[in-house]
Amino acid sequence: MYLNCHTYYSLRFGTFSEVKLLELAKENHITRLALTDINNTSACMNFVRKSAEFGITPIAGIDFRNGTEQMYVGIAANNEGYKELNDFLSLHLHQQKPFPETPPKFEHVFTIYPFEKVLLTEKQEFTEYEYIGVSIKNLRKLPFSSYVHMKDKLVVLQPVTFRNKRDFNAHRLLRAIDKNVLLSRLPTSEEADADEKMFPIANLATAFSEYSFILENTEKLMKQCHIHFDFSQGRKPQNLKTYTGNRASDEELLEKLCRQGLSYRYPEGGASILERLDKELELIKKMDFVSYFLINWDIVCYARRKGYFYVGRGSGANSIVAYLLRITDVDPVDLDLYFERFINLYRANPPDFDIDFSWKDRQDVTQYIFKRFDHVALLGTYVTFRYRGVVRELGKVFGLPKGEIDLLADGKYHSVLLDEVSSLVMKYGKLIEGFPNYVSIHAGGILISEKPLHCFSATNLPPKGFPTTQFDMVIAEDVGLYKFDILGQRGLAKIKDAMTIIKTNYPEKAASIDIHAIASFKKDPRINALIKKAQCMGCFYVESPAMRMLLKKLEVDNYLGLVAASSIIRPGVAKSGMMREYILRHRNPERLKNAHPVMLDIMPDTYGVMVYQEDVIKVAHYFADLTLGEADVLRRGMSGKFRSRDEFAKVKAKFITNCREKGYDEKLIFEIWEQIASFAGYAFAKGHSASYAVESYQTLFLKTYYPLEFIVAVLNNGGGFYGPEFYIHEARMLGATVHQPCVNKSLEINRISGTDIYLGFGYLKDLEKKVVNKIINERLIRGSFLSFDDFLERVPISVEQISILVRMDAFRFTTQNRYHLLWQAHMKLAGKKKKPDIPKLFRPSQRSFVLPELQTNVLETAFDQMELLGFPLCSPFELLLHPPKNSLGSRDLSRYLDRYIDIYGYLVTVKNTATHDGKRMHFATLTDQHGEVFDTVLFPQVAFKYRFRGRGIYRFYGKVVSEFGFLSIEVLKMQKEDYIQDPRYSEGNSGSYRHMLKTL
Repeated sequence: MYLNCHTYYSLRFGTFSEVKLLELAKENHITRLALTDINNTSACMNFVRKSAEFGITPIAGIDFRNGTEQMYVGIAANNEGYKELNDFLSLHLHQQKPFPETPPKFEHVFTIYPFEKVLLTEKQEFTEYEYIGVSIKNLRKLPFSSYVHMKDKLVVLQPVTFRNKRDFNAHRLLRAIDKNVLLSRLPTSEEADADEKMFPIANLATAFSEYSFILENTEKLMKQCHIHFDFSQGRKPQNLKTYTGNRASDEELLEKLCRQGLSYRYPEGGASILERLDKELELIKKMDFVSYFLINWDIVCYARRKGYFYVGRGSGANSIVAYLLRITDVDPVDLDLYFERFINLYRANPPDFDIDFSWKDRQDVTQYIFKRFDHVALLGTYVTFRYRGVVRELGKVFGLPKGEIDLLADGKYHSVLLDEVSSLVMKYGKLIEGFPNYVSIHAGGILISEKPLHCFSATNLPPKGFPTTQFDMVIAEDVGLYKFDILGQRGLAKIKDAMTIIKTNYPEKAASIDIHAIASFKKDPRINALIKKAQCMGCFYVESPAMRMLLKKLEVDNYLGLVAASSIIRPGVAKSGMMREYILRHRNPERLKNAHPVMLDIMPDTYGVMVYQEDVIKVAHYFADLTLGEADVLRRGMSGKFRSRDEFAKVKAKFITNCREKGYDEKLIFEIWEQIASFAGYAFAKGHSASYAVESYQTLFLKTYYPLEFIVAVLNNGGGFYGPEFYIHEARMLGATVHQPCVNKSLEINRISGTDIYLGFGYLKDLEKKVVNKIINERLIRGSFLSFDDFLERVPISVEQISILVRMDAFRFTTQNRYHLLWQAHMKLAGKKKKPDIPKLFRPSQRSFVLPELQTNVLETAFDQMELLGFPLCSPFELLLHPPKNSLGSRDLSRYLDRYIDIYGYLVTVKNTATHDGKRMHFATLTDQHGEVFDTVLFPQVAFKYRFRGRGIYRFYGKVVSEFGFLSIEVLKMQKEDYIQDPRYSEGNSGSYRHMLKTL
């Protein structure tokens, strides 16, 4: 009898989930129920999926509203009607236009107009499928209206939005957050009625007892409605069924492409290769995943045609078919990748292909996919209310001052001391936490389906301009829609840009470079030596301090070692304590006796330690006797929403029961379980790690043989783990001469000529882009600027903008003092109207000025650079107020092993972390006076006394220690060293910039 029910997917309006709605309906003895969220169908599929568990027949619909004004409720008679509703809703969401007074003529939809709306519009004509909805509240007016005689058109439309008073209060708070007003200022027109509740079916019947025909009409309408989605274990995929239009043709094409790929990937052939290929092809056909592979192949073919770099990652990298189709560059035979992690008969979903493109190319690839295939949408995801954010929003709604809101949001309060309003903020913050706030876009998921995606939900149209589903990946997979992951990353742009620079600077060498020749890179002793020394700054995934430390501890000098390191560095392995155990077993084979024999037998290559996602499946299957299907449920259940699923709980219980039946000790059972639990949600598939290692080797090749070109490419793509300053420092350490921006040499991005690197104008954050474009265009058209006056005549520019360039010494080709140029700029430009951007036929004469004596020095230049670039181009040690008392550096650490050292370092990066008992500690990376890197650790007792206070030079006193050959300093004392006073603002400097401005 309930045709108008809302969940919290009626965003910032509803107050509970679709599952809670079903629970409420069961409590009230409801057997048929319609979910009609406001302008949203996000919850419909899960509502249908879960309804059978509650013995309820689901009905799907939409409550169409303009703001809070209810226009009508659409009820889908069947799946066709559901699509009609989604089509209509999506059209209006995409075009951001209000809903009309009456909807279009639907074929499979019942339209219910609210009684109050009908009274207002005096609507008299109704089609066969249109009704008037009457709530309990409307029963007071019904007898006095002419509509009481339209007996065949009246149905029950009792809205359900709340369960109790608390829900109603939460609803009002959500409405106030949505409207950004104080709760006391929230108009009642923005609220739902407090009586929008669900009553037991008997009570509802009693309320409408005088109008039994309304109950009969409602029952009749509801019995005509049915909606179905296949959520069964044997469900068929809903992705595009065929690539060519014919299944047999698809299979023939896939086989043909694989055979063609054999000569490229395996020129020497081999029976084992063909055996593996036949095995995979047979299973791919059996699982009906042929089109899935061909679509991915189509996408990467487009990328290659356009010259785009890409990397195929994910569990799909375990497949030889993917390797032959060039979806990935990972050889699964060479790595002995576990095929069953990639695909098995117990698994309904296809393999996971994460295809990374350059951040510059991804948009075009996405555009291609939308044009190439018919039924495409981006996968949605919901951003939920986070606790601190909710507390801040509620604090504003209740009118609390900012200081009090900050204390509540940061948890800096004693609950017993909270006043009534603050207590309400905390109470409702906990209630609203986790509610969906708005629909966003999945990081890379794209759905390509056999039928229109409006068969599953409506779509939004975010600013990126691509339709986006109103459901997330969990329910998508439940119904058989499997995403294609099209991701963007800067690492690939660095490779591509480096190759472009190399082709420009070394055209004869560039012709012989095959950046995909990974096999030769793996064997290159120079590249492997770079890995062993951990000199990997700028290189994909291996440049962070943590990775540099791990590479040294593991003594990695080959591809397989790098594959393992790429996974071991993940949080799961470290958190479970198995990273340390892996290193111990790697360096000391005697340690293997600590491994459980079964675990060692399952994972001999990783010393009985779980390193890859496949290891979870292996352990669950061989150690706990779970089926491969159950083992995969376990693996997937360790991350995200799957952990809360009932099926995960069942598999966990079976894992423990099976282990007990096998006679394992209780301590061992739960020790292994905890390893899985802390590890599986963060681990990589081995093929995924191998894909990362491939890209690492590509960047390592460039860093080894074309280091300066590579560093420039890194800088031009926003850097990496570190800021630009440290890549510039690295370039200098590699032999580059780094020049600050110059109006005659620089572009917006950095450029390199031989070993000279000219920084781009883009680093000057206050320099307007239009000014940069004018400078570059003028230079390209009419040649270099001959003088300062020549520049002023040719480039329309304000005194504020040219001051930035002068202070950056961008006119140093004139050999004139910077302050002289600043004076000239102010005299010639200040107070003048902006000149029209029109070239002149004749050059006007320039007035001459007699300028006062002005001086600049190196220190003033450094401070200008710090202000304009964010960092100095000289050594920061030159700016110290007191010179260092020694010259000790990284190269001296081995001499001081197990002894105490006094050392100075310029801060590169700090990792703030906490011990298991919550105490703060720090890991810091610094450069010494010679430009070399060293690492420090501040344990809790030291971290409590000393804090890092931003960028600068610190003096440390501590003990040099070695852990598995990696040297670091356990700090005992630390202080930040002072820089000299900024000479530009020195009162005694009569030639300073400050003095000049005063004079002007």
